[in-house]
Amino acid sequence: MLGIPLDDRMKFRDWSNAIVDASNHPEKMRQAVPQIKEFVAYLSDLIENRRRYPAEDLISGLVHAEAEGEKLTEKELYAMIFLLIVAGHETTVNLIGNGVLALFENPEQLELLKNHPEWMPSAVEEFLRYYSPVEFATNRFAGKEVTMHGQTIKRGDMVLVALASANRDPRQFADPNRLDITRKHNPHIGFGYGIHYCLGAPLARLEAKIAISTLIKRIPGLALGVPRKQLEWRSSFLDARTEDVSGGLLRVLAPFNKGLCWEVSKNDRF
Repeated sequence: MLGIPLDDRMKFRDWSNAIVDASNHPEKMRQAVPQIKEFVAYLSDLIENRRRYPAEDLISGLVHAEAEGEKLTEKELYAMIFLLIVAGHETTVNLIGNGVLALFENPEQLELLKNHPEWMPSAVEEFLRYYSPVEFATNRFAGKEVTMHGQTIKRGDMVLVALASANRDPRQFADPNRLDITRKHNPHIGFGYGIHYCLGAPLARLEAKIAISTLIKRIPGLALGVPRKQLEWRSSFLDARTEDVSGGLLRVLAPFNKGLCWEVSKNDRF
């Protein structure tokens, strides 16, 4: 969709990880500067290439887009392309990974989903609520003074919107700390709300449905390969997923041999 050469795609995963990991950690941000510069240099070359040689891809569309005689600036192009990359490499990946983890933690829900795959659309909505792939919205600044619950927010004050907290609000969700893939009333804000609603929501939902459905169908004996307590949530201001741990994260129980299992590492591909 973006038009990134196949040989370069793994670089984007590394760049995305480095930038997002550093989002709330000054020292990590300092360490990530070389990778950020490398990322910007790559984008600069790619944008210039598409400017000279347009292709049938989204980056070419952004580079040559024009409205009332104005085009996107270089900084705007970098911001748009980075947003699209992060949306694919971070949030959707986290939705899939967190959803699978939630099922492992709740085996009765996993069995229900195996026996009733028609619940998958509802399950994806519950994953978005239960383990929100994006914990916080980007910073907002109050346009006027307002008082909420006894707290005065002055004009210009920075406001942090905790999406993950809202998605566990007991006033909105019955038994909010329980995973329920059959939940009927689920007004989560995993994709934001209103004018800030995620443009990629339909694609993210589709990818999650396909990925998780395929995983539990092809590998029905999939389970965690390490104790749950060994998994730690990544320290990031933007998103939520577990840290990589040494050894296999998953184990696959072979249906033809009850005692056989494989260890699956983060580098394995299905």
